[in-house]
Amino acid sequence: MLKYQGQVEAVIETLKKDLPTLFEKDISYDIYTNDIYFKDPVNTFKWKFNYRIIFWTLRFHSRLFFTKIHFDLHEVDWVDEDTILAKWTVRGVLRLPWKPHLFFNGYSTYKLNKDALIYEHIDTWDREPKEILKQFLPPGKDREDSSD
Repeated sequence: MLKYQGQVEAVIETLKKDLPTLFEKDISYDIYTNDIYFKDPVNTFKWKFNYRIIFWTLRFHSRLFFTKIHFDLHEVDWVDEDTILAKWTVRGVLRLPWKPHLFFNGYSTYKLNKDALIYEHIDTWDREPKEILKQFLPPGKDREDSSD
């Protein structure tokens, strides 16, 4: 159990180091299984190759579409024998003339196998994706569009 505890603590430290800079540089993939399962409100997939792609895509799109973007990591806690919970906020300024601000909170639930490797990563956001996208609309645009 002490070995497992040490491994979990190392995973937590890696997450604390990686997550705040995920829009700027790549994360460490050593703490994930090859068949990592990922799900958020817009994506669901399996395998480390796809997991790498999603982080590459986040970095690419953040540079392309935002003048500023931040991943504020609030806490990372070992909440159960096989579960780590990370609470965070994404905030940024979109590269548009009216400079719309992006802001949403969420949390990541990481499940660990017996070797303290992450085999599942589920992201939960504090609002629906379409509500987040409405933050990008220009001022004066009806944000309560009933056509959706």
